[in-house]
Order: sequence, then structure tokens, then C-alpha cells
Amino acid sequence: MNQKKTSSASNSQTSSHHRHEPALNERDNGTQGKEQHAQSQVTEVPEPSHEMNGMDHHKATSKQQEHESSDSNHGPMDHEVSSMDYSHKGHEISGMDHGHKDHEMSGMNHSHMNHEMSGMEHSHTDHEMSGMDHGHKDHEMSGMDHSHMNHEMSGMDHSHMDHGMGGMDHSMHMGNFKQKFWLSLVLAIPIVILSPMMGIELPFQFTFPGSDWVVLLLGTILFFYGGQPFLSGAKMELKQKSPAMMTLIAMGITVSYFYSLYAFIANHFLAVPHVMDFFWELATLIVIMLLGHWIEMNAVSNAGNALQKLAELLPKEVIRKNADGSEEQIPLEEVTNKTQLIVRSGDKIPTDGTILEGETTIDESAVTGESRRVPKTVGSTVIGGSVNGNGTITMEVTGTGEDSYLAKVMEMVRKAQADKSRLEALSDKVAKWLFYIALVAGVLAFAVWLFVADLPTALDRMVTVFVIACPHALGLAIPLVVARSTSIAAKNGLLLKNRNALENAHHVDYLILDKTGTLTEGTFTVTGIEATGSLSASEVLAYLAGLEKTANHPIAEGILAQAEKENITAKKATDVQTRTGIGLEGVIDGQKWLIVNQKGLEQLAIQYQGNSLENYQEQGNTISYLVHDGKVEGIVALGDKVKPEASQFIQKVKDLGITPVMATGDNQEAAQAVADYLGIEAFHAAMLPDDKERLVSDYVKEGKRVVMVGDGINDAPSLARATIGIAIGAGTDVAIDSADVVLTNSEPQDILHFLTLAKKTRRKMIQNLWWGAGYNIFAIPLAAGVLAPIGIILNPAVGAILMSMSTIIVAINAMTLSIEKSGD
Repeated sequence: MNQKKTSSASNSQTSSHHRHEPALNERDNGTQGKEQHAQSQVTEVPEPSHEMNGMDHHKATSKQQEHESSDSNHGPMDHEVSSMDYSHKGHEISGMDHGHKDHEMSGMNHSHMNHEMSGMEHSHTDHEMSGMDHGHKDHEMSGMDHSHMNHEMSGMDHSHMDHGMGGMDHSMHMGNFKQKFWLSLVLAIPIVILSPMMGIELPFQFTFPGSDWVVLLLGTILFFYGGQPFLSGAKMELKQKSPAMMTLIAMGITVSYFYSLYAFIANHFLAVPHVMDFFWELATLIVIMLLGHWIEMNAVSNAGNALQKLAELLPKEVIRKNADGSEEQIPLEEVTNKTQLIVRSGDKIPTDGTILEGETTIDESAVTGESRRVPKTVGSTVIGGSVNGNGTITMEVTGTGEDSYLAKVMEMVRKAQADKSRLEALSDKVAKWLFYIALVAGVLAFAVWLFVADLPTALDRMVTVFVIACPHALGLAIPLVVARSTSIAAKNGLLLKNRNALENAHHVDYLILDKTGTLTEGTFTVTGIEATGSLSASEVLAYLAGLEKTANHPIAEGILAQAEKENITAKKATDVQTRTGIGLEGVIDGQKWLIVNQKGLEQLAIQYQGNSLENYQEQGNTISYLVHDGKVEGIVALGDKVKPEASQFIQKVKDLGITPVMATGDNQEAAQAVADYLGIEAFHAAMLPDDKERLVSDYVKEGKRVVMVGDGINDAPSLARATIGIAIGAGTDVAIDSADVVLTNSEPQDILHFLTLAKKTRRKMIQNLWWGAGYNIFAIPLAAGVLAPIGIILNPAVGAILMSMSTIIVAINAMTLSIEKSGD
């Protein structure tokens, strides 16, 4: 695709190399699709007043009056500010409108857990516990202090958790599996001591009369107790006509046990030469397998543990407001929906809810990654785990248990661990073919050796083939790596909803980025103030600050911040009112003053053509005019500041061979200013949600791998369409539901961390597949005795040791996966 500078600005304008019809000069920082009706208003204006962000800040005052109801019907231009209104940021940017729990993370509905987890049913990790004690029902999040959880997971319907592990999940069963391993090890030690080491007669023996009966007894117990997960898993695989890793493991231990049982009977009751038993191999094989599974389960659970720490964000006790107005301190687990709680300044928000009384600012950085304190008033939503700022509020609980934000985050990790990547499915296919190869090789080895030697030798060769074929290392190859990468991702603020993203990201052609909030700060700063009438620049700022003092939106914050910076005292304004679609007006010193946009000037029939106006607009600034008595007394230019690290980020993206593309709902001037500054060759402006989706679709149809980064509802279609969708800054609930990866922070560098982790993850997957499958492919012929003519015969015990070494190598290799965040 020809990468020339591109942009689009109106419905009638089509990009020179993309077939899009972008029209809406919309906010990209979470703009909602329902606000698309504003496009005609924007494209009619030759010089839009909301250049940098597609946003008319003067609509914010009306939003200030209306923000108690996020679903209010906005005027034609109100979307520009409503999506930026900080009083709504609890759900418009972080996307957690907890009053609507039915869609917060619709993709994480527990009713789907059976399907989410059943995708692993052919992996050996799914069957290992299928025959174990199901008596432990409290498997919500093992090891977690439920007093901190507000029973986040206690509301889960565990009947849906039958995901291929006999109704079990990793975090619950790791303790049971650990116990099974240690008990099996205790049983295996005397078996090893009382059996000839690797079939070698040593000068000293620990045997005693009847010791072989002890070995038989302990070996039998070990086979049925320690081998139960593998036997049950094999039964399930064979029932599904899909033999894989569990079947191979079960084949190895079954053949070892029954051959040893045959050896015992032959040595004690049949008049045949001494037959060597393989109880030693059986014991070590089961113990090694259990150890490997324990290692894997521990690795998998670590990813969950990293997010379980989020539960610590919640307080243990809360203050309940009773019906009579009295206050009572109660444990968090007693809180239910509709309960009214009092949260004082500096306290943690205990649950999701809606503010009934009071105003405050909320620090949501720990739960959403939103770096700025978010103003909250009556009707605003709050998220459990965030920290209350400078006001005392009364809130009504709307989200507990599985409906809470933190539970949703944890659920995303559980879903990520349930999904299977394509390479993991490949490992199952490899195991399936290994089963057939081992079966054929074992039978052939038995037949050949029976013909050229004797029955004991033939059985020995067959047993060796079956033991060698046991694919434990192969079975661990992918799950361990993905579990490790999931854990690393969680610890670094990367929530993986879809494991396929790890593989798909190993080679990326295009990285499509939203502008506002991703490449820019999403906050407005004053870039210029000019006096055009009888006032000085300082007086212009004082009047602007006076009118904007009661407003609650980014541009007002920028003006007030500049006034504070210059030590300018704001004029006292009264009767400040919003003039929908154009700005606001108020009374200062008995006279009416207005702040309006370009459209406001046109409605007021005021002409203004300042020398610096065009320069400000070309730089992508938002221009507001201070009007008095039909004349423009001053102008103020505000811009959305580019993030300091954005330039370095774009350069690193290019260094990786990835083409950065900026797709924004903002206007052409604002988009081009940022693109020029960052060196982005391809950009698209004024894009509607379907324009972004079509842009991504065009790349995908060309066979390109596309990563789409967005944070709002308007990004949801393109996030779903992209090869990999990344929701930044936790985004809206729809964005999260559409994305494969969620970045809890809003830093562009985290995208690089994900791409780096994905490449390293795939490299480890390939390495482990070679260690696992390569070992089996190499060892099976040796076990069958192909090199016997030259004196090389692989003993079953030696085969077991080599298999164990392969397993350990795979586990260690997976655990060495890491990402370095230095040098960002």
C-alpha cells in the first residue's frame, strides 16, 4: 500500500489511497457511537472551532448541568464535550458504567465459562484433575482473602466451571495436586530403594524377605492413586476419540505397571527365567509427571495471583448508612446491591456504585489506569478499588460479586488461561500422532524382537517404546510458556483476554492508533492568548477564567490552569448560562460577556480575521473567542499536548518494521499537526466508527496483520476486526469486550512491551515444541531397538530419565521468559 500523507475531512472527501468516507469530527477519547449525528454540523463549518479534538468546549457547561444523567439527549454538538466531560469519566472513559452491569464486560458472562474453559479439554492440563476429589467447592480464587474481595467471585455460578478438568480449575486444585505429588513421592521412595537401580544389580541391597511384596503393594497404590489424573484424562480423550497427551502418559504408566505385575507373577509362580520388573520406572515416571503438572499449575496460577492482588484494593470494613440516617461500620462481605455507603475523604471506594450525595474527585489509577483525578458528582459512577479524594460522598452499591469491576478483570485472566492458541492445538495434534506412532512402533518392536529374541526381550522393547513416547515435555511446551507470559503480562499492566494475541502479534504490518489519549495527553493547555480590542492579554485571561470558573471540562481546566500559572485573578461572573452548540455567556461587572466558537461568531454575525488565527488553526489548536458588545475582545488557543514519549514510541514502532497509521475522529488540521510532529506518514482524520472498521478491514483483506489501538465505543468495531485489538487505558466496556488485550495504563510504550512479549513468547513456544516433540521423535526408534545391531539399546529406565530431563528443560525454558522495560 502506498504510504503517502493522507487525510480526510468531510463526507464528500475520499482518501487518496483508502476507500473511506469519513465525516464525523468526533472525540476519540471514548466518543460514543450514538453521537454520530454531529457530523453534518462539523463539516459545514469551514474552520471548526474544535480543531484539535473535534470538541466544542462550550457544550461542556450544559453537560455540567446535565451530567447527572449520562444518557441525556444531547444537542447536535454536545457529543464533543460529553465524551470529555470529566464528571462522566467514571464510565465514559474507563468504560465502567456499573449501573448497567448487563454490558460491563459482556464477553465475560459466566454462562459461557463452560465453552471458554472447554477449549483446553485436549490439553493434559485439563484432565489431570478429572479424577480428583471434587469436595472443595470454594474454588473461586484460592489463596485469596475473601474479606478483601467483597465476595467478588462468590457470586459465580460454579456449575458452569466444568471445563474439561472434571469441574476443576487450576487455582483450586494446585493444593490437591501438590498433596498428590508429595504422597506419591513418599510411596515412590521405598519402591526405588527396594528395586534394582535401573535394572543393575548393585553389590549391596536394601531388600529383605518379602520386600518384593511391599514393592508390589506400594506400586499398585501408586499406579491407581498417583496415576489417577492421567488414567481419567486418557479415558476422556479416548471417549472423545481424540487421543493426546493424557493418553500417551496413561499408556506409559499402564504398560509399566502391568508388565511389572507380569514380572512379579512370572518370578514367583511361573517356571521361567527371572523377569526384571519396572516398578522403579513406574514410580519415577508418575512422580516426574506429577511434578511437571504441579510446576505447570503453579505457573498458570501465578498469572491469576498477579491480578488477585487487585482484591487488596478493597477495604475490609465499610460505613453503612441506615434508613434512619445512622451510620454503622460493617464487614465488606455483608454489603449487597442497593446498600448505601458513606465514603470519606481519602478512603477507598469499597464497591462499584452511584453517588447519591456529595461531590469529590476520584483517583482511579489503580483500577483503570486513568492518571488524572476524575471529578464526580451526584449521579456519577464510582469503581470499587479507587480512592476517594477531597469530599465525603454517599453512594449506592450497584456492583458486587461477579458484577464488580475487579471481578471482571480477574475473569479476563481466567478467560485468557482458558483460550488455546493455535500452537497449543498443534501440540495436541503432535501428541495424537505420537500416540499412533508409539502404538505402531511398540507393536512392531514387540513382533520383531519376539521373532529375533524372546518374549521378555520383546516385552522390554515394547515397554521402553511406550515409556519413551510419553509426551510430558511436549504437553508442557505450550501451556507453560503461555502461563508464564500471562503472568508477566499481568504484572506489567497487560491483561490478555485472548491467548491467540500472543501468537498473532509475532509479526505485525500495521499499527493503527487513535490520537487522543493514546498519542496525546487528552488534556488541553493554553498555547496562546491575544487581545484584539481594548483589553490586555492578562485581562482577556481574567475574563475567560471568570466565565469558565464554574465549568467542568478539559478546556475550562486549561484556561483556569493558565490563569493560576500567571497569577491572574478570575473576574467574578454571574448568571453563567450555556448557549447550546456555540458557547456560554455570563454577566461581569453588570455587562454581558460571551465565550463562543467559530459557529457562535457566525450566528452572532461577527466577522473576525486575526493575523495569527490561521497559524493557530494549522497547528491543530482549538480557538475560542471572548465577545463583548458585538466585538471580539480576545482569542484563546488551546491544544492537546502530545505525550513526551510518543515521538520515541513511533520511532521504535518504525524500527520494528511496523508502519504506524493514525486514525482519528478529529479534524484534518489537528490530525495533520500531530502526524507531522510525530513523523507519521499515513493518517486519517474525521473518521466515523465504520470508517475505522473499514480501514482495518481493507488492510486485513490485503493479508496484512493489523494491531488496532483504541479506547472508546467508536473504536469497538475496528478493535474486533483487527488481527489484534488493544484497548488502552481500560477504555469503555464495549472497547474492552471487543479487544484482545487491555492495557491498564495509557502509555504508548506498553504497546511495545506487548509486542516484545508476544515475539518472545512465540520463540519460547517453538523452542519448547522442538524439545518436546524432537525428544520423542528421536527416542522412539532407539527405544524400539533400531540400533541394536551396533550394540545401542535404550533401557526403559534410561528412557524415563531422559524423558524427565526433557521435561525439566521445557519447564526451565518457559520460566526464563521475561521482558525488559528498561530503555523505554
